[in-house]
Amino acid sequence: MEVFDLKEMEPEEKAEVFYNVDEFNSRLIDLPAGGKIPTCDMDSYVLFYVVNGKVTVTVDGEEKKLDEGDCLVTEPATLSMKTENGARVLGIQISRR
Repeated sequence: MEVFDLKEMEPEEKAEVFYNVDEFNSRLIDLPAGGKIPTCDMDSYVLFYVVNGKVTVTVDGEEKKLDEGDCLVTEPATLSMKTENGARVLGIQISRR
């Protein structure tokens, strides 16, 4: 068993994977004010949990605003994310069977 303090964790680089097994991987995404994740095609299921801050996530052209504590789960899709004031987000990619 491993426990991770996502509010205190300092990733070595942006979106560092901190847990990886065949079925899924977990990464901590630190976005500075005005930061974004460019549009990308994901072939896995994705879960985003906003640890702190606010983000706007676009999934297949549909925009959703997420506040601290919100969680979004999506099937494989085209995704992007942006923030105005900065945010820390847990991202989990879950492999398709």
